[in-house]
Amino acid sequence: MKVMALVNFDKINDHVCRCHSFSTKELDFFDSILQYKTIPKKSFLLQEGEICNFEAYVLKGCIRTFYVDQNGFEVILQFVIEDWWVSDIASFHNQVPSKLFIETLEDCELLILNPESKDRLLNELPYFERVFRLMVQRNLAATQNRLIDTISKSAQEKYEEFLVHYPTIPQRVAQHHIASYLGISPEFLSKVRAKMTRAY
Repeated sequence: MKVMALVNFDKINDHVCRCHSFSTKELDFFDSILQYKTIPKKSFLLQEGEICNFEAYVLKGCIRTFYVDQNGFEVILQFVIEDWWVSDIASFHNQVPSKLFIETLEDCELLILNPESKDRLLNELPYFERVFRLMVQRNLAATQNRLIDTISKSAQEKYEEFLVHYPTIPQRVAQHHIASYLGISPEFLSKVRAKMTRAY
């Protein structure tokens, strides 16, 4: 409890209140069941074959979600930074082995729900269903837009779109991670960035 007393819950409370108006008492209950964790850089929160037992809100840090394709290459699906949630939704809700890896790219501070604490939350405060529904919708929309971009846009257009959605990421992660996310080689990404620098 001494550790929890030091945690500032303002950010996550503001986050959920953008979806629904909660009373101070309701937010206090929500905060009380969250587990605060600090996770070092380059730590795996989840590996392929494990069952995901968390939904984590990022207070601080950067995380990547990826899978390994049939040729052994890592394919990054998502970067998760402050004020976002990270999980494997399918594995968490269906309690089945994950196909994903979730790894910290920076030292992270997380607020975590596990299946038991989430059930307790939803039983006590059913309106939180709306919060999580909107969270899933937001994630689905981002995934859908990324799929469209991957199919229809050039490498430069994809990188420009990436900068709109993740303006701080190029200063926080290695270039080969960005290239993996975009589905291009690091060398080709270097050419794209050089071309954009000359153009501007």
